[in-house]
Amino acid sequence: MSRIKIEMPEKFIYKTEIPVRITDINYGGHLGNDSLLSIIHEARVRFLNHLSYSESNVEGAGIIMIDSAIQYKSEGFYGDTLFIEIGVMDFSKIGCDFVYKISNSETKMEIALAKTGIVFFDYEKRKTVAVPAEFKKKIEEMN
Repeated sequence: MSRIKIEMPEKFIYKTEIPVRITDINYGGHLGNDSLLSIIHEARVRFLNHLSYSESNVEGAGIIMIDSAIQYKSEGFYGDTLFIEIGVMDFSKIGCDFVYKISNSETKMEIALAKTGIVFFDYEKRKTVAVPAEFKKKIEEMN
């Protein structure tokens, strides 16, 4: 069976820490896959806020997640603090990939690698739009 392989950027341009809550724990006693996707969503929102954006307003355009992939490396547990690094890469005409490296803040053990593909979207017209030039410029300057 083939496995997902997520390519990491040369440089991560944003870092944040998020604690694992009791509600993030599944029946196996560790961080659930659905919760990890929610945690990287929180990290993405923090990153956008850091750039003075929101998911509904990146230079006037919204964003929509069109795909996601997660490669699990080890378990996370209640009480752990996750160290999340974010990079942005693979720009196309209408989107790009946000990539995430998730580690245990204390032990430095890698927990997961993840990718979310996003496209820019005009919510009024209900259609995709071009990547905002100013957003792309900011990302390129950070890289």
